[in-house]
Formats: sequence, structure tokens, C-alpha cells
Amino acid sequence: MSKAKNFIGMPAPPGYVAGIGRGASGFTTRSDIGPSSDASDMTVPTQQQVQAAVRKMQSEDGGVKDENLNDTNYDEFSGYGGSLFNTGNFDKDDDEADSIYEAIEERQDERRRAHRERYEKEQLLKLRKERPKIQQQFADLKRQLTDVSAEEWANIPDAADIGKKVKKKRLEKFTAAPDSFLDAARGAGGMTALHTASSFSSGTATSFAGTDTSFASIGGTGTVIPGMATAMPGTQTAYSGIGTAYPGMSTAMPGYSGQLNLGEIGHARKTMMGVKLDQAGGAVSGQTALDTLGYLTDLKANAARNAMNNIGDIQKGRLLLKRVRQTNPKKADAWIASAGLEEADRKLQAARNIIMKGTEACPKSEEVWLEAIRLMPPTQAKAVAAQAITSIGKTSVKLWLRARELETDKKAKRAVLRKALETIPDAVPLWKAAVDLEEPKDAKILLQRAVECCPDSVELWLALAHLESYKNAQAVLNKARLACPTDRTIWITAAKLEESMGTLLSEEGKADEGNVKVANVEKIVQTSVKSLKANGVEINREEWVKEAVKAEHSKRVATAQAIMRAVIGLGVDDEDVKSQWIEDADNAVKNEAHACARAVYAHMLAKFSGDDSLWLKAAFFEKEHGTPETLDEHLARAVRFCPQAEVLWLMGAKQKWINGDIVGAQKILAKAFASNPNSEEIWLAAIKLESQTGQFKRAQDLLERAREKAGTARVWWKSARLEWELGHLQTAMDLLAEAVKIHGDEPRLWMMRGQIQAQQGNVDGARALYAQGRKANPKSAILWILAARLEIVAGAFTRARSLLEKGRTQIPGCPELWLEGCRVEAKAGFEQNAKTLMARALQECPDSGLLWSNSIFMEAKPARRTRSVDAMKRCEHNPLVLLAVANLFHLERKTQKARSWYHKTVKLDPDLGDAWAEYYRFELKFGTDEQREAVIKHCESAEPRHGEVWQRVAKRIENWKMSTHDLLLLTAKELPELV
Repeated sequence: MSKAKNFIGMPAPPGYVAGIGRGASGFTTRSDIGPSSDASDMTVPTQQQVQAAVRKMQSEDGGVKDENLNDTNYDEFSGYGGSLFNTGNFDKDDDEADSIYEAIEERQDERRRAHRERYEKEQLLKLRKERPKIQQQFADLKRQLTDVSAEEWANIPDAADIGKKVKKKRLEKFTAAPDSFLDAARGAGGMTALHTASSFSSGTATSFAGTDTSFASIGGTGTVIPGMATAMPGTQTAYSGIGTAYPGMSTAMPGYSGQLNLGEIGHARKTMMGVKLDQAGGAVSGQTALDTLGYLTDLKANAARNAMNNIGDIQKGRLLLKRVRQTNPKKADAWIASAGLEEADRKLQAARNIIMKGTEACPKSEEVWLEAIRLMPPTQAKAVAAQAITSIGKTSVKLWLRARELETDKKAKRAVLRKALETIPDAVPLWKAAVDLEEPKDAKILLQRAVECCPDSVELWLALAHLESYKNAQAVLNKARLACPTDRTIWITAAKLEESMGTLLSEEGKADEGNVKVANVEKIVQTSVKSLKANGVEINREEWVKEAVKAEHSKRVATAQAIMRAVIGLGVDDEDVKSQWIEDADNAVKNEAHACARAVYAHMLAKFSGDDSLWLKAAFFEKEHGTPETLDEHLARAVRFCPQAEVLWLMGAKQKWINGDIVGAQKILAKAFASNPNSEEIWLAAIKLESQTGQFKRAQDLLERAREKAGTARVWWKSARLEWELGHLQTAMDLLAEAVKIHGDEPRLWMMRGQIQAQQGNVDGARALYAQGRKANPKSAILWILAARLEIVAGAFTRARSLLEKGRTQIPGCPELWLEGCRVEAKAGFEQNAKTLMARALQECPDSGLLWSNSIFMEAKPARRTRSVDAMKRCEHNPLVLLAVANLFHLERKTQKARSWYHKTVKLDPDLGDAWAEYYRFELKFGTDEQREAVIKHCESAEPRHGEVWQRVAKRIENWKMSTHDLLLLTAKELPELV
């Protein structure tokens, strides 16, 4: 018997866990910690209780341990690793101090928040420009994937096939199975003779097995299949074997025994194909055997039937309408809808039966009778129309007009209308229809009776006046005014009549009498406005303006202008009168009513005679839509009212010069000098006139006087330019040297000095002058560019790069300097450097149309379209970008698009000479003589002054006398080739 262990029954030592030696761990049960407390008994300790408990624990632990205050535990931002004041009590003062500090920190944060956020946004944008995302870098390449076709996508090799040849796509081959094979398969049970599972449906969509032609697609069937009522043209018998009407196809085909004769099916297929070919091949000498009208009718009927099928079951619709008719048999719409439903279902006889029952149920309904007449065949329609007129009581105008349409003989039509007028003498539509059938002589007699029966009809009065002589027409219109005192059309017609008589008298040589008649037009229109107001008619300004436009379109100019003068001031506030009248003139020009616009301008200038902008606007109108005589007359009046308006004097002088009247131009400029003695523009215009006409001595004298009285930088520059053009280079240099002492900040003076030195071959002298000019005008981009070009001519590309880099430093964001730098790299043969520099330029000047337009043609041809899309997004309304896109279409030979884009460009900026030159070069290649002449004409009218190539050609010394026409032709030749 074993001895019991001595620790049995003894308490376990402290910390003992049973089985810990073999990896067991202790656990606690509910019995060890006691029962759980109820949730309702739980209370949340207050802050004072928590602090007291913490102090008690600290006192039991013997106080807080010493904190680590060594330098290794200190951070400049967050301080020591621990808290220095966690042993103190937290009271209300501490809480108040914390709230104060938090308010101060929040206030300081608000003061700097806007600046900080703006700075962070700028830094973020700068970072994105310098280091764009991968998605942005490949955006243009990913956009090109939209142009990849399915075949190109399929030909992209897999990763494993990169080094191998592209595999050719193997074409699938199909071989038709012979009839013997199909017959053997049928005998073995491999196929059925007829596809009953997808048997004939409502659209007869299922065809015979083995054929590709369905019932509905058989050419020549005039109706949809019900019952196969219509046989194929060219055959006397419907399909053999079809003995059952269409709906349901529930009865098997007679004669079918389950055996399928493939030979007969092939023969039937050939027969059907032959019928189709015979029908389609019947076209000889423009005639065809196909009934096109019947074919279109069938298409409409099928469309209506399909629409009904889409809405719902026809049977349900038929039942619903039947219930409506039974519930309310007097409702005309139900009968009309029921007949329409049957007509859509191709059951025309049923539709006729229903609509005739509708006429019995609704004998007084005009709509039901009209529908019945429409559905009936022509032989029965007349009887139905007579029955309808009798039933309604002979008072329906629509029925009488419909009865007139049923007649084919003109005499019968007259009889119907005369009988109708006996019944309804005050029906204006009947009188109009009767008049249309008569000759002018008989129509006049009929209209005289018509206006007696219908005195309120303005149309009948006007028609009668139109057929009468001048005297009788006046009498007719007077009677019409008494009968219809509130209608403006009668008054306007009277004014037109008076004007037409005046024009006729003038053509016959009776000018005085004609002028009197035309003068009466103004009185008639003014009287009409007063009379209508007296009769309580509100004058609608917009309606009267429309009448004026109509009058001008009908060649009644005096009437149109009289109307505009009579109503132009009605209903317009005083503060809006000027803008409203300008809008009226612009609208008249848009409607091609130039006489109306001229009347508006005349009235406006009479009220605002001292406004030079209105005189100038009217002058441009006369220049575009008037004659040289009207323009000269207008400008002569303009300078009398606005003698200080230089532009009006200059425009008048130029017009005289264009018309070849040099003396007249000189007289106008002399008068302009008297009114504006110190005007730079007038001085320069006089100088240009003398120099262009070869009077160089007089031009030099004028320039000398101009330098004394109006010694502006432009006058000095023009003086030197004239001497340069005459070949007096030393005189020009002396004038420029004197000019820079007075106007050293004018870059054109330094530019001309350097160009003259370069022309003489003195490169060092030109370089020194450009350096002096840059020192005096460091913000002038043209001086930096000319200096760089001088170095390129000398072969010093490195020095040119350095100059342009310095220029970009002096003038940040200058697209001209960036573009010149790209061109320097391209001329040096470093195409990749040019592209890199262009990318930097677009980052600094992202909205520069000059850079975007040039960057398009720096790309390879496949990438140009993508680049043009990006350019249009950035600079949608920039003429240079539009011109680049037009050149892109020109290069791709898309003539219609290119012409459209060239037109958009010159319309957006008519002052861009390069656009006109490109447009003309395009028309030389693809256009006609008329199109080329139109471009030249519009270019001469626009008189462009700007454009890189245009200015380079125009400012050459040998071209200084060239006209706009000659400059256009020469610039078109010197444009760079599109590649």
C-alpha cells in the first residue's frame, strides 16, 4: 500500500500554477472574482475622485519616481520625453490657462492660414510641373489609343513574341455541305425537316429550312402575308404546299409526308432569285419594273404595324376601343381611333365599316365625316362627301373644301365652290379657293363680290387692290381702311403702292412727279401710326421693324426707311436709346436690309451728331455696303460735326487716294492740319501720301516740319525710314543718332541703326549698337532676337544661345524669345534640344498660342493631331493655333476642313497677314479662280499689317511701295513649306 504524499491537503504555495512545467497557464473563473455588479449600480467617477485615487496610489507607491531629465531625453520640438508637471494638481486656473493658450494658437493659425495654404498650393503646382505624374506624362500617348483599329490591336504581339515575326491571322474556311450529306444526315435523324420550334411568328420571320429567304423578304409582295392573299408578281399560283391561312400556322402543310426533297428546295431557291433579278434588272433607260410608290406605301404600313406591335397586342387595343364605343357611342374620337387601328392592321375594309358606323352614331361630327371621306375609295368618296354636307347642314367649310379636292375637273371644282359660297357666303377660305381657280379678269369680279360678303378680310381687300389699276387700287385701299381701321397691313400696302407709282413715273422721265409720290410715302406711314393709335391699337415696334425688312426685300426702299423712322423711337428708354438703335442697325445688316440700317444710322447721327464713334461706325457700314460716293458724302458730313476726330479725316483722305483723287486727298489733309495742327497721325498720313505718289522732296520737307512741331519718336523713325528707302544711309544714320539722344527708350530706333550697319556689312558695329540698345531697353524682346540672329549669321551659335538665355532672364515669360531659342537649336541641327526647350517654354508660357502653334509641327506626323488637340484646349480662340490646325488639314489634303479653318482664322483676326497668305496658297493648290479672287478681295478689304512672314516681306526696303495685293502674292511664295 502506497504512502500518501505529504502535500496532499496542504495549501498551495504562493504563485503556484498547476501544470506550469508542461506548458499550462493559469486562468480565472467567476468564482474567483465574485458575482458581477448590475449595470444600474455602476456610477461614473468624477474628476476629483479620479485625482484623489491617483494621489492615493502615488502615496502608496512611495511617490513618483524621478523623471529622466538628461539631455539625451530632450527634443527641440517636443521637449523632454516625460512631463515636468504631472505631479501638480490640475485646477480651474490651469484649465483657464489652457483655454487661453488654445485661443491664442487658433488666432495665430487663422492669421497665417491663407498665406500658408496659398504657399502650399503654389509649391504643389510647382512640384507637379517639375515632376508630373506618370498618368500625366503618358496622357497624350493614351489618347492616341482611341484611333487604334481592331485589326491594329489584334496585331500587337504578345510579350513572348517580341523577337518573332508577327503571326498572320489564319483565315477560316467554310465549305458548303453537299445535298447527299444533308440527306444522309436527315435519314439518320441528325436534323429535322422543318424547324417547328421557331415556327412562323407575327412578322413571318422564320424561313423554309435550307433557304435564306423569308416570306416577308420576298420581293414584290405588296401586302404582309395574312392568308397569302397576294401572289408573287410573275407567278399565277401562291406557294405550293401552303394551304393554311397565316395566323397560327396550326395546320400542317398538305402534301408534306415528312420527306424533305433538297433538290426541290434548291430549284425553288433559284426560281425566287430569278424573279428578284428579273424585277431589279427591269431598269431600262431610267425606267424600272419596281413599283416605287407601292413599295413606300408598304414600308409605311409595315412601320405602323410594327409600332402597334410595340405598343401592345392589337386585339387588346381593338377590345378596349370597342368598349369605349359601346359606353359612349357619341364620342367621335373613339370611332376615328378604331378605324385608325384597323387601318394600321391592314384591314382597310373593316376600318371603312367602323367609320361609316361612326357617321351614323355621330352624324354632326365634322372630323368623323372627314375621316370617312379619306378612307373611302375615290368612287365612293364623293357620295360620302355629299352625304356629310347634307347631314351637317351645309355649314362645314372643311367638308366643302374636301369635296372640291375630290373633283378632278376644273369646271366641277368651280361648281362645288360656287354652291358652297351660296350656302356660306362669309367663308373667307372658300372665296380664296374660288379666286385661285379664276383668271385675273374673272378673279377681280369675284373679289369685288368677296369683299362685300367678307369686309373684315384684309387678304381679300389686298388681293383686289393688287389686281386693280393705280386709281382704283387707291379707292379699294381707302374702303379697306374704313372696313378694317386697326390693321397696319393696309396702310403699308398703300405706302408701297405710292412708292411703286413714283418709281414708274421716274422711269418714264417724270422725275418731279415721281419724287412727289415717293415723298407721300413718309406722310402715309406717319399718318398710319397716328390713326392706329387713335383706334386703340398698340404699336408693336418689333412687328413694324419686320414689316420694314419685308418692304426692303420687296424692293420698296422708301417705304422701309419711312417705317423705320416712324417707329424707331417708340418704346425705348432714354438711357438705352443709343445701344438699342445700334442693335437695330446691326440686326438690319444681318437681315440684309441695308436701307433700313442706313435709315437707323441717319436718325441716330441726327440725335448724336457730336459722337465721333457713331460717325466712324456708320462710315465702316458705308464702306462695306455702300458706294464710294455715299462714303465720301458721309465722311464730308462727319468731319463737319467732329473736326477733332483724326480718324475721320484720315479715312476720308485714304478713300480719295484709293479712288485715284490725289488732289482731293491733299485737300482733305490740308483741312485736317487746320483743325489738328500738332496731330502726329495727320502728319504721317500726309508724308505717306507724298512718298507713295513719288513726291519725295515734299515728303522730306513735311518730315522736317513734323520733327519741329510734333517731334515724337515715330516721326523721327519715319524720317530715317524714308532716307533709308531712298538709299541715303548716312543721312538715315545721322537722323537716328540724333533721335536716340531724345528718345533713347524707343527700341525701333536702335533696331534700325543695327540693321543699317548689318546691311553695310559692319557686323561689329551692328553688334555694338544692339548692345547699347539692349542696355537702354532691356525689356525689348526684338533687340535680343535681332542680336541673336546677327550671331547666327556670323556662325556663332553659342553666343546666340547665350544672348537668348540672358534675354529670357531679363524678360521672363516671353514666348518670342523661347521660340527663337528653339529655332536656333533646330538650325544648329539639334532637333532633340529644340523639343526639350519647347517643352520648357510651354511650362513657362502655357497659354501662348505662338508656342503651341509651332510645337504642333515639331512633332512627328502621327503625334501632330494629339498635339493640336492639346493646343486647342489651351488656346481655343488664338488665331495662330487655328492657322496651325488649318495647315495640318491642308497637309493631310482634307480640303473642306482646311478651307473652313482658314476662314475661321481670317474671320477671327483679319489683321493677321500670314493667315491670308496661307489661305491664298491653299486656294492656289486646291481652289478655283473664283475662290482665289474672293480671298484676294477680302484681304485687300482687311488690309492686314501683322504676321511674322508678312511683316518680314512688307518691311523690306525694295517692297515699301507694294500694295496689299502684291504683298499677298509675294508672302504666299515665301511661306515655309508644310512638311
